[in-house]
Amino acid sequence: MTATASEQLGRFVAASRWDDLPPIVRHEAKRSLLNFIGCALGVAQSPPVTMALRVLAPLAGPDRVTVLGRSERLDPLGAAFINAIGGNLLDYDDTHLRTVIHPAAPVSPVALALAEQRGLSGIDVLHALLLGMEVACRIGNAVSPHHYARGWHITSTCGIFGAAAASAKLLGLNAAQTAHAIGIASSQSAGTVENLPQAAKNVSVGNAARNGLFAALLAEQGYTAAPAALEGPLGWARAMGDTPDVAEIIGDLGTRWEAGKNTYKPYPCGIVMHPVIDACLALRQEHRLSAADIASVEVSGEQLLLDRGDRIVTNDRDSRVSIHHCAAVSFLFGGAGLREFEDATVHDPAVAAFRACTTARLDTTLPRGAATATVRTHDGRTLTKTVHHAKGSNEIPLTDVEIEAKVRDSALHGGFPGAIDTVIAAVWELDAMPSIETLMRAVVRPA
Repeated sequence: MTATASEQLGRFVAASRWDDLPPIVRHEAKRSLLNFIGCALGVAQSPPVTMALRVLAPLAGPDRVTVLGRSERLDPLGAAFINAIGGNLLDYDDTHLRTVIHPAAPVSPVALALAEQRGLSGIDVLHALLLGMEVACRIGNAVSPHHYARGWHITSTCGIFGAAAASAKLLGLNAAQTAHAIGIASSQSAGTVENLPQAAKNVSVGNAARNGLFAALLAEQGYTAAPAALEGPLGWARAMGDTPDVAEIIGDLGTRWEAGKNTYKPYPCGIVMHPVIDACLALRQEHRLSAADIASVEVSGEQLLLDRGDRIVTNDRDSRVSIHHCAAVSFLFGGAGLREFEDATVHDPAVAAFRACTTARLDTTLPRGAATATVRTHDGRTLTKTVHHAKGSNEIPLTDVEIEAKVRDSALHGGFPGAIDTVIAAVWELDAMPSIETLMRAVVRPA
């Protein structure tokens, strides 16, 4: 009898050995973890993180681990929830471009929490992180693009499987237990795209981490799930409206690495906005345009870009998924960094006025990940720029140095008082560390 998708993933995760992984894939784990930590430090003192801490702190158990960038500590389930929120809040996280999953946000927190609680090594963390990201992205491949287009927030709905797989590896679960952890996770998978501009989005990402860990802990105690919980007639995929491509989940396990295709954002906004920013910045630079030169801007792209980005902007969260705002800050300020998506910038009258002269149009000839910006100037010129591969994509990846610079900028933005260079060095050296104590000490905010 052919093994189900959960069973084959369970065997793969349980049998995987760090030394068998390609060096380039192992290095990607460090890049993903470093990027995640930088994102979390950038918002550690923000209201959403603080509010969630106020809710969870009185409920936390006595066995506590680190909350990134905070002095408070929570039990592993609570810390996983908070740290996943932090990793995703700025929309600055990593991206698996085919699925638009941000895999490190739901997976890294459980790897850090369990390794800190149980005294596991740096290699244990990196290995579990890679396996978790791989599981999440493979399951995402199996239901993309319709799953996300239907309204499911795929980072949350698929991230929980990655969190369960990573937790299972760190807990030392066998193949059958790991398969059950994945199946148990399927009953807790949730998150909707409608909530992207609101804090509720981050609740689902937090739950993906926490509930993935919870699923693995239940499996460790003997809880079981249906063998075909993912692809069965009444399983996860079909319940959410999809007929899964099971070959995308189980094909070439251990030789084709989706985790190795992870990418990192140079701009803190929705990934589909990146080619918009690149196109606008290029027009500004190539033609030496000032905002006063521009009468109107038209941005065109495929349907997902318009679905996500053709919106009214009322707050900083809206701005991160707004075509109009991304065009405005690119032309007005010549950049699209953390400051350009803060509330003060969102409500700047000049920015609001520029948003109003920007329109969005569907272009069915452009593939996903591409965008065209067309400027009409007051002196009658029409200038156009198309970007097919944005900076940070697999074709134009961020370097290690650029990721380090991004992490430093995020830490500064979040007012992190610690030694960020110590954090960065600890991540690069994590595979040589018998425990992650050095790293976790470096990311704590003094009381």
